[in-house]
Amino acid sequence: MYFVNAMNISEKTALQAAEWYFRLQATSATQTDQFACQAWREADPSHEYAWQRAVAVSQKLQALPKGLAYTTLRSSQQASRRRAIKTLAVLMAVSGVSWEASQSESARRYFAEYSTGIGEQRKITLSEGTEIHLNTASAINTKFSDQLRLIEVEAGEVLIQTGKLDALNRPMLVNTRFGSLQPLGTRFLVKQTAEHATLAVIEGSVKVTTKNNHQRVILANQEAIFDQHDIGKILPMAANSDSWIRGLLVVRDMRLADFASELARYRTGIIRCSPEVADLKISGAFQLHDTQALLSSLPTLLPVKVGYLTRYWVMLSAIEP
Repeated sequence: MYFVNAMNISEKTALQAAEWYFRLQATSATQTDQFACQAWREADPSHEYAWQRAVAVSQKLQALPKGLAYTTLRSSQQASRRRAIKTLAVLMAVSGVSWEASQSESARRYFAEYSTGIGEQRKITLSEGTEIHLNTASAINTKFSDQLRLIEVEAGEVLIQTGKLDALNRPMLVNTRFGSLQPLGTRFLVKQTAEHATLAVIEGSVKVTTKNNHQRVILANQEAIFDQHDIGKILPMAANSDSWIRGLLVVRDMRLADFASELARYRTGIIRCSPEVADLKISGAFQLHDTQALLSSLPTLLPVKVGYLTRYWVMLSAIEP
């Protein structure tokens, strides 16, 4: 079987996405199947891209008049599950149906001008001297004109040190999905999630303007959370906010559940923390280059057990008496 190269979805990845799709459609699908599929999607941006494509193709087929194409696909599934998987995979590769993968964070990283994978950090120096550090699973696009230097944060977390020698004297603007940031000769961190963005200013000051036009200036050693509606309370900047640039995760009296969530950003798959150990506090400086070794060290620091349901699914739980 030959696949037309559509957005770099390989035959293998398209088949895997189609197989996961049909597995989760089955009445016998379990929560373990759900978690395993999620781990597969998070393992590589192309996996998430293919998954979104599979879902969109299926939804488009259901929307056709009388659902004839979808009925045919379902009939194929009943006659031969493998044929149904191959049918969906082919449609993913060659069809021209519209889909919404561009809204997926993994897809945005996949197509961004500059990006990092899970567990990767990267430093970029732009033509006018601005330095940008990208943290794990992060992405940006840049658009420079004669009037403006624009950086668009597509996903994740970045540290920006603005250039001081722009020959055209162009202002800089940093766009997030919740609003824009206007720095002046400054160094600052931006972390973007699905719900909000966090700005932490290391040097200088940054003006925040939300999409609803709320404005506030954040000064050095301050941080604030904002969304499209409002800007939260200004707080002292958390210590070691930029430690990831040095390959470290530095925490002090952090809940283990929060630590697990933070560590999960740097590791492919899922890390879960059981309720009985969620409120244990952890402190220390941890190397991010080897998350496996980091996880293995946890029982020496806390009364916890590190278990593996699959290669990509880690569970932190209490030690059995």
